[in-house]
Amino acid sequence: MDRNDRIKDSLKLKKKRLLDSLILNEILKDKRLIKAFMDVPLEKFIPDKFVSIVKLYEDVPNLFYYDEQNPNNYRTISAPHMITIMLQGLSLTENDDLLILGAKSGYIAALAHKLAPKGEIIILEANSEIAKFTSENLKKLNLDDNISIIVKNPLNGMPELSPWQKILVTGAIEESKINHLLNQLDENGGVLFAPIGHEFIQMYTQILRQNNEFFGKKQLQVKFSPLITKVELGELELITDLDDYEFVDESTIVNENLNQHSNKINIKYTSDILEELASESSFKIESIDKEQQKLVISYLISIELIIKKLKKEDNIDECFNYVESIETKLEDLKKYKKLFEIKIKRMQNILNQIRSYNIVRKELEKKDLSDSEIIDKKIEIIHDQIEQINYFLEILKDDIHRVKTLY
Repeated sequence: MDRNDRIKDSLKLKKKRLLDSLILNEILKDKRLIKAFMDVPLEKFIPDKFVSIVKLYEDVPNLFYYDEQNPNNYRTISAPHMITIMLQGLSLTENDDLLILGAKSGYIAALAHKLAPKGEIIILEANSEIAKFTSENLKKLNLDDNISIIVKNPLNGMPELSPWQKILVTGAIEESKINHLLNQLDENGGVLFAPIGHEFIQMYTQILRQNNEFFGKKQLQVKFSPLITKVELGELELITDLDDYEFVDESTIVNENLNQHSNKINIKYTSDILEELASESSFKIESIDKEQQKLVISYLISIELIIKKLKKEDNIDECFNYVESIETKLEDLKKYKKLFEIKIKRMQNILNQIRSYNIVRKELEKKDLSDSEIIDKKIEIIHDQIEQINYFLEILKDDIHRVKTLY
């Protein structure tokens, strides 16, 4: 047996011992999560220079990011017992769509995907370097089809893709700043799990939405570093939002949203009603008939035709019309999302990027087209837009095939 095989066997044994300890201490209770921990390799989410064989699969945080220019700027993947508490606190079901605020290198998202394999997971991360690294991690493990990452201030959430069945906050957040996120939860049992409190100490809190009522349960006292909300842009190819071309100050939008919802939500803290309501609001599969199936297929095919026209269109105003038309059809399809496992949030996210590219193209049209830099930038944007359209078409093709062969 060579050295690498010995290391693998050693890590596997350490992982089993860790899980046994979490089970014996009555922390790890979800059998699905036990399997997820066994299947997902923590070491693949940590850069080689930070991998510590001694710390791997011990119940301690693992460093995955360190800014040498700013020693106070470092990030860790949470300790396994805390990740267990997070994921079990979400009560994920296989169809849940999950919004994660703070990337944590993608490890938590990878585990969550094992618990919600038919749902869509989107991560919001303020640091573009971490976002790029996380995206690469997910691609290496073939998880990029199921998990998306966006460079964005996490405090704003993703209202345009709501409702969310589950929202996980991975850094300390003040209670006054969660209202905007709570309004993005599914009215039928959506759950937010977050370390709520001030800088030095927080309570990890589970909040469930039932219609327009919110029920909270304080789980345990924790000490988390603050959720990073300032968008830190580095050398980053456009993963999602076109941050280099923003024409509106996003922090202004975030603050307006926070102020708008700051006094609207009253959370009723309780110790027992949460579990009862959560069980009542669990997703129940509906029956599917052939007419529904035909309708959904027709919608998807019509979207495919429009996106193909968009790919060939030179007139930017017409491009905007195509995007709006597709968005309307995706909204109509939302009611069938879970029934047919359609990746609507993923398509909406890509569509938002395509819209952003169109905005940039329109701005570039106003500039001096004799400037070689402007021409190069325009070519680059068109190339990136076509790449996103092709990606959209791939997802659409998979969805059409799946819906056709479901029953």
